[in-house]
Amino acid sequence: MIEDILIIIPCHNEEKNIGLLLKNLKKNFKNILVVDDGSTDKTREIAEKEEVFVISHNYCKGKGEALKTGFKFALEKDFPAVITIDGDGQHLPEDAIKFVQVYRKKPNIGIIVGKRDILSKNMPLIRKITNISMSFLISLISFHWIPDTQCGYRLINKEVLRKVKLYTSHFETESEILIKAGWFGFKIKSIPVETIYKEEKSKIKPLKDTLRFFKMIIFILFPSLLKNGNKF
Repeated sequence: MIEDILIIIPCHNEEKNIGLLLKNLKKNFKNILVVDDGSTDKTREIAEKEEVFVISHNYCKGKGEALKTGFKFALEKDFPAVITIDGDGQHLPEDAIKFVQVYRKKPNIGIIVGKRDILSKNMPLIRKITNISMSFLISLISFHWIPDTQCGYRLINKEVLRKVKLYTSHFETESEILIKAGWFGFKIKSIPVETIYKEEKSKIKPLKDTLRFFKMIIFILFPSLLKNGNKF
């Protein structure tokens, strides 16, 4: 049983998937945190029945805010590393062990990012295009080659969480942390993971989230444009 690494699962209306995901993760991990981002279904109730840590937002603040809530909890409890995994059932819980194995060998690594088979015929075309283009751009800006920057399955060292200040609130937060970790000189490694594509509709809003992403890039490159020093 792995006790020193915290699993963080940001969730919004995942009652169909969260129960089974937690049952499988509990086979290997003692400490699991579900951050319920203003769900209106039974996500919170199901998570509480599984007797894991649960923190709920009063309303949907965005995936980035859910992640930041989890990171704050991890730092307060002094976990040396966290593993983030999406709550929609697309990530195989068994793959979490792969992250731990790499981390045990290289405990000073900053971030270990899951690498999906982007060229797989199972991945929707729009996702392929988005993942390839975003991965190229973020790799360029972060000075690290990261094949799949849009994968939310990751292990993050607590030193990254301490050092990197995050300003964004939605899906772009996962890109922001990669870029800033790269700038701070943290090592970023990728490992292959399996992905299960279901018929559920993606929560990503193409136009709005693309605009948020490029806004994030602008403010990262030109931080003086930020007002009040809080968030975008």
